[in-house]
Amino acid sequence: MDLKMIMAFVADGKTEIVLEAARTAGATGATVFPSVRGEGLEPEKTFLGLDLTAQRDVLMFLVAAPKAREILEAISSAGKFDEEPGSGIAIQIEIEDAVGLKTQEETLIKEIEESL
Repeated sequence: MDLKMIMAFVADGKTEIVLEAARTAGATGATVFPSVRGEGLEPEKTFLGLDLTAQRDVLMFLVAAPKAREILEAISSAGKFDEEPGSGIAIQIEIEDAVGLKTQEETLIKEIEESL
């Protein structure tokens, strides 16, 4: 099965919106790493030694390759990644092989067939 992994680094307040958009676009599940920290071009400011950095969530989706671009675009649109600086980014990575997908296999195959 041809798979891709989509990773989205999302502003904390946009996690649920992005998860729903991915599911609507064809993602069959997600793994969420809550409350991570990152930096952009400029390091975040601190106040009395405390970080003022906004928390982010990392969302990971293992998806059928033919649906990956559609899901990626849905994530970007829902999260307003191109419109609002700091709202998030998303990438996709080629997956060589995966195991443990037996329960999702039928749904993934059906989605691939429908997209062809």
